[in-house]
Amino acid sequence: MPVSPPENPIAVPDAPERPMTPEDVEAFLDGLMQVQIEANDIAGAVVTIVKDGRVLLAKGYGFSDVASRTPVSPSQTLFRTGSVTKLFTWTAVMQLVEQDKLDLDADVNRYLDFTIPQTQGVAVTLRHLMTHRGGFQETLKNLGAQRRGSVDLAAYVRGNIPDQIYRPGTTPSYSNYGAALAGYVVERVAGVPFDQYVEDHIFRPLGMEPDATLRTPLPKALAGRMSEGYATASGKPGDFEVVNGYPAGSQSASGIAMTRFMLAFLNKGELGGKRILKDATVSRMLDTVTAYDPRQNGIALGFVEEVRNGLRILGHGGDTVYFHSLLNLVPERKFGFFISYNSTGNGVVPLRNVVWGQLLDRYFPAERPDGVRSKAPASGPTASEVAGRYVSSRRAETSLLRLLSVLQQPRAIAQPDGSLIVDAFVGLNGSPRMFMPVGDGVFREKQGQARLVFVRGEDGVMRMLTGSSGIAIFERSPPLLDAGLVMAGLGLSFLFVVGNLVVLGASFLIRRHYDVALGWPRHEMILQGASTLAGVVVLAFVGGMAGSLLSTLGASPWLLDSSIDGQLKLMQQVGLVAVGGMLIVAVHVGNLWLNSSRGLAGRLKETLILASLAWLLWFAWMMNFFDPALKA
Repeated sequence: MPVSPPENPIAVPDAPERPMTPEDVEAFLDGLMQVQIEANDIAGAVVTIVKDGRVLLAKGYGFSDVASRTPVSPSQTLFRTGSVTKLFTWTAVMQLVEQDKLDLDADVNRYLDFTIPQTQGVAVTLRHLMTHRGGFQETLKNLGAQRRGSVDLAAYVRGNIPDQIYRPGTTPSYSNYGAALAGYVVERVAGVPFDQYVEDHIFRPLGMEPDATLRTPLPKALAGRMSEGYATASGKPGDFEVVNGYPAGSQSASGIAMTRFMLAFLNKGELGGKRILKDATVSRMLDTVTAYDPRQNGIALGFVEEVRNGLRILGHGGDTVYFHSLLNLVPERKFGFFISYNSTGNGVVPLRNVVWGQLLDRYFPAERPDGVRSKAPASGPTASEVAGRYVSSRRAETSLLRLLSVLQQPRAIAQPDGSLIVDAFVGLNGSPRMFMPVGDGVFREKQGQARLVFVRGEDGVMRMLTGSSGIAIFERSPPLLDAGLVMAGLGLSFLFVVGNLVVLGASFLIRRHYDVALGWPRHEMILQGASTLAGVVVLAFVGGMAGSLLSTLGASPWLLDSSIDGQLKLMQQVGLVAVGGMLIVAVHVGNLWLNSSRGLAGRLKETLILASLAWLLWFAWMMNFFDPALKA
């Protein structure tokens, strides 16, 4: 669950706009892409640009296979486009809306063979799904099917319904499940598998076949064209990533294929005499904007909105474990851009954003705005009032993934001059970017165009809106779940409990070596031993649950499926023993204070251990480690 940064961190240029010619664009990108590949340990990338109804540039960089040194081809090499796939899913939905087979504002259950519960008292609609306002919490479990190697969309959407943590239609909370569900709706209404529907009604009319597919595993004819995926180019390639909820992000496509999709949308739904959408439908998709606050970017019908250099931009990013892509359209300039990397690399900011920002600054520069005031204006909250830790609305609350919500909280830090930095939002040098107050809760980047907007809701909670507020916002973390407090409590608790175990062990060995008796009553020794064992069990439970979850996610989020349930259930049994052990610890501490002859230091130490174990079990409870459903 990565933090979504504000807009691109590149500063606004003073240079005048220059003509966008194929020769100039190619020369510019050749230098930029080569530096990126070499400096960030990237294997390869593809870039395609369309302008004024034609392909301006289509070029591959680096290698699709490092071992064989196979160069990237913009026409032949296939890249995984990740969540850019969602634009095709939303296109399919709107095709059926045009035919009056789907209603964007009807209860989505009308089209399903199972039921999405109305736990918030409001039905989920396709409009909610397209604008990521279905209210669903983040969910990853079974999204991938890496172990099985094949997909089952119906089983995924039926068996992995996320709990709703927001009232549908209110708070943006990016949802892969929502997009997968929309794809399943298309499948149900059209009467054919979703991948076949897209082939028949989007890929084929646009001439994207055989250069694009949603099928998993890849057809044999395409498998040899698929780029390898890398964490870094210097490492080994990973396996082909299998996505159960494939309408949300499983497309494989060439750079040239993506130009045809961009050209169709920039030409109001038509390309080469073939129409995939009506003119009015394209306008509806691009111009129907839902925003949490009018001062910050929103989302159109599936297309994420951005404003930069005075241009309104509509597009979508896409990430798998190894591939990282971006598709953006600027309709007023008839300009489209697609880039995909086959490696994560070691950069501190998304490389695709760097290329996009520098391309805009070169060919569509904005006038430099007036200087930002260095002192906070009288209106709106100050930096000190908005400072604190924030949690993304794209989060889990009732599942095991709540752990990530604690580990991934950006922190807004007020500076002495009234400015603000957010530790998760960094520039090209890896340092946090500085935002200056401009009034009414708005903070503007000192050396760029990004903005943060702070809004206090009717519930009194402060919210931070970034450039990606169309798909997620940030809410001030509740005090008890503040990452600083929670992690400090965890660290101290582990330190006290483990330190106590070390001291007890060392004391035992020393006494044994010198044959010195402890001199405690037998019942007290039994309670001490049982209490010590209980501490070991609590550590094993909390560490085992957190370790199992994080190690699985660290290996690959596609491995987080039901196959790990047996391991987690075993750890939960350990957790039940740990709860029982806490009763022994409590009895032991009570006995020390009421009946023991041990000194005050010993009593305080054992009381501190009891408090530490209680904190660890409270943490396990808050992180849903006892959830019998093992949602994640």
